[in-house]
Amino acid sequence: MLLNVALVLGTFLFMEGVAWFTHKYVMHGLLWSWHRDHHNHHNGFFEWNDLFAVVFSAVAISLIVAGIEIESLWYLAWIGAGVTLYGIFYFVFHDVIVHQRVKLKHRFSGKYMQRIIRAHYIHHKVHTKEGAEAFGFLYAPKKYDRTVRSKSPTTNA
Repeated sequence: MLLNVALVLGTFLFMEGVAWFTHKYVMHGLLWSWHRDHHNHHNGFFEWNDLFAVVFSAVAISLIVAGIEIESLWYLAWIGAGVTLYGIFYFVFHDVIVHQRVKLKHRFSGKYMQRIIRAHYIHHKVHTKEGAEAFGFLYAPKKYDRTVRSKSPTTNA
């Protein structure tokens, strides 16, 4: 049981690196065509960018199914659970809290939450493929801390 928990938590932590790499080199690279509308105003609830969630979900589901169906690959189910857990945290942070695609009336005042939200807003100041920074989703370096509070940019960027 301890190994299973370690696989889930280790995968969850590893996924931040995968997400950072994918965001910087795939979303702002080869598949900018999917990610562009997320950095620019668009009509409607859905974005081309949502296809990334479909891809990551398919990976997680495939890992879980393979881990359940193939006895010798049992550990893949727990790795898939870690990917899924990261996806849930990502959705809540990115889509619910930051971009408010699902309305939630709550103000997050904790230093950690303020830092990752601020880093994401800084990332969205750039509306082009090149020139962005802060590619992480659930972690941001301390350089994004701010002691003077000011109004954040709009969340629909």
